[in-house]
Amino acid sequence: MSKSQGKALSSSLPLSCFVYGAGHGDEGICLLLQIGNYRILLDCGLENLQALLEQNQPPVDLIFCSHAHDDHCRGLLQLHQAFPQLPIYTSEVTSRLLAVHWHDKNSLEQLNWCTTVSWRSPVNISQDLQIELVPAGHLPGAAAIVITYTTPERSYRVMYTGDFSVSNFQLVEGMSIDSLRGLSPDILIIEGSYGTVRHPHRRLQEKQLMERIYQALMQDKNVLLPVPPIGLGQEILKLLRSHHQFTGKNVDIWVDDSVAVACDIYLDLLSEFPVSVRNFAKHQSLFWDERISPKMRRLDPLGNIASDQTGVFLVDYRSDLWEYPATETKEWLILLPEHPQNYIHPDSSQLELLHSLSSVSIETYLLAEHSDGRNTTQLIHNLRPQHVIFVHGSLNYLLELASLEELRNRYQIHAPVDEMLVELPIGDRFLQPKAPQPIFYEGELNEVGSAIAMILPDHISNDSRWKNIADTGIIQARWQGDELVVRGVSQRELLSSNSQARISSDLDCCDRCLHYGNQRCWNQMSPLYGFKVVPEGYCPVFEAKKEAN
Repeated sequence: MSKSQGKALSSSLPLSCFVYGAGHGDEGICLLLQIGNYRILLDCGLENLQALLEQNQPPVDLIFCSHAHDDHCRGLLQLHQAFPQLPIYTSEVTSRLLAVHWHDKNSLEQLNWCTTVSWRSPVNISQDLQIELVPAGHLPGAAAIVITYTTPERSYRVMYTGDFSVSNFQLVEGMSIDSLRGLSPDILIIEGSYGTVRHPHRRLQEKQLMERIYQALMQDKNVLLPVPPIGLGQEILKLLRSHHQFTGKNVDIWVDDSVAVACDIYLDLLSEFPVSVRNFAKHQSLFWDERISPKMRRLDPLGNIASDQTGVFLVDYRSDLWEYPATETKEWLILLPEHPQNYIHPDSSQLELLHSLSSVSIETYLLAEHSDGRNTTQLIHNLRPQHVIFVHGSLNYLLELASLEELRNRYQIHAPVDEMLVELPIGDRFLQPKAPQPIFYEGELNEVGSAIAMILPDHISNDSRWKNIADTGIIQARWQGDELVVRGVSQRELLSSNSQARISSDLDCCDRCLHYGNQRCWNQMSPLYGFKVVPEGYCPVFEAKKEAN
């Protein structure tokens, strides 16, 4: 079905959702909600707006922007320039943060073209249409929207979460499930970024990240953290300012221009932040303050890095990361965020040259910005909608959520793809759509002597999660009832366990090989060339390191 066909069909339906962008990859989120006679665009993260600009009139009646991450707002400026009269509704904080994406094209004042809505204050768009914004966590200003359409017979209610998290972050409070209990929307459009994955407590994630950075600094290493311009970088900066391991420490923290612009806007919006953040800011600046350690400073906008600049570097993940450790005058630890739709993956071509530097090591950390599977299902059960539409996340993750029996037995579940029209009939009868089919991989088991070989088709590696399973080539297995559960052992786990283990001094292993660096094999004659290997590993072309005189 073409996009134009989707729009034509939806015009005759009282309630439907056409998917311009489901957010399965890099295309961004963009959903057309048809409710009664109204067409509402939920976010516009598309880069290509041809389908929305093909006519000389506005394609919708209004737009809602949930928050200022580019996969939700990428196309807003172009859409506004094409149809200046088209109203765009968002929160006050989001309207200011949007400027980060286009500040190089216009002054910040010229970018303030959204209609802002206060929290939990219903706004009547017309006599029969009302909207209300609810804080969604995830990012300052991030909002879920509740849309109510009233007819003489009844009211129809749709809730779209945007990106959300129920955990309290450093700079934003989590979505309050208690305040939403009993809302009972007919339709819930909800993100499922992490699928059914469960996360450790947020404070534990923060603690582990701060400990890893502190450990690297104590080893006299620089730490490089590539981050998006908005959100994660500011969270980490606040942590570095307030965590007990860094308070008062003589550490320099360097911030590049893209991240710094968002920091400045955050400072202008302090009155919109949680009370705990405002109280913190009464005693010291969230970011720039030379009187307090650790000191936070701006990097040279031209990207010139002095050889004596050391410490922690937070930079835009899209920038040229090579320029930081290129001189090899100091060891570097590059920490990449574990994200379901990776900002930047450890095996990305962007990092290919860095892998060859013996002075650089690359690791990942978890500081989740989205709700995990447990909290996603908890929100659904508290809202008790009739229809649930899963968007935003890898398709495999969303299909796993959509296949959960605890959801399918109670709600009508949808996991649409791009250019798909989802019809949403409302009634007393429970009409469950056909169950989405999870992807299964059939393989073989062979007993070979005292070992067992498991053979799986190679296309399993197309799933983004395969990299986590195959990270080290080591797996663990355990029985769970009559089923055997197999999991990959991550590099982080190996490093943790090996840090206390001692390798025998006479063992010919990767750790003592001339070609071992950055946890990889660099011997072109080895079958392990280019792969991550464990220190205890071995191959037939082992060459011992030369002993220092």
